Amino acid sequence: MDDANRLQVQKALGYTFRSADLLDLSLTHASFVESRLHSNERLEFLGDAVLGLVVCQRIFERYPTLLEGEMTKIKSMAVSRSTCTQIARQLGLGEMLVIGKGMCNGDGMPASLLAAVLESVIGAIYLDGGIEAARAFIVPLIDPMIEQAAASGHQQNFKSVLQQHAQQVLGETPIYRVLDEKGPDHAKCFKVSVELAGERYESAWGQSKKRAEQMSALNALRALRIIEDLPDGNVRVISPAVE
Repeated sequence: MDDANRLQVQKALGYTFRSADLLDLSLTHASFVESRLHSNERLEFLGDAVLGLVVCQRIFERYPTLLEGEMTKIKSMAVSRSTCTQIARQLGLGEMLVIGKGMCNGDGMPASLLAAVLESVIGAIYLDGGIEAARAFIVPLIDPMIEQAAASGHQQNFKSVLQQHAQQVLGETPIYRVLDEKGPDHAKCFKVSVELAGERYESAWGQSKKRAEQMSALNALRALRIIEDLPDGNVRVISPAVE
C-alpha cells in the first residue's frame, strides 16, 4: 500500500498508525499472500478478543442492574458477524482489503470477510496504540449497537422469543421446515417456514439455515402480534408473556 492510500485509509478509520506495517498487514487477506502467516488472520484473532473485552466493559458500566445472562445476550448481538459486517461496510473496509484475484471486494464481499477485517484492524490498532486507542476506535462504533440490543428485549433471537411464547401460551414447540434452497455449495441460500399449532407462517430466505429460521420466526411473531416494527427499522417485543 502506498502512502496516499494509507492516508486515505487512516482518515476513514479516524486513527493514525505509527507502524505502517501493522496497517498494511491488517488489510492483507490470506488469498493475496503465499503464507497465511503474512495475512491478517493472526490480527483477526487478537482483535476479536479486544472487541469482546471493550464491549463487555461497556455493557458492565452502562447497565449496572443487568444480570450475567442479560449482559451475555447483549454482548452476543453487539459482537455478532452481522454487526461486525455492518460496521465494516460503514467504514468502507471492503474496498480497503487487499485480496487475491478472483475474489470480489466492496459490498459484494462475503460477510465473513468483512467481519474478519474489522477484527484485524482492531487488533492492529491495539498493538499500535494500546487498549485506550482500541477503545477510542471501538466505542463510537459499537455503542449504538449495544443500545439497540439492550432496547430490543430480544437481541435478535426471534426463535427464542417464539419458542418462549409457544411453550408458555400454547404448550407447543415451533417446527422449522426447509422449503427450498439455491446457489452453489459455498454460498447457499435457504427458504424456511415455521409451523406452530397447526399453522404455517410466512416463509423467509436466509444465507444460512439459522438465519432463515430467525427470519421465519420473525414473520410468525409479527403475525401473532408479539413483535412490532418501529419507525427506525428495528423491532421490539410487545407481548408481556415473552418479555
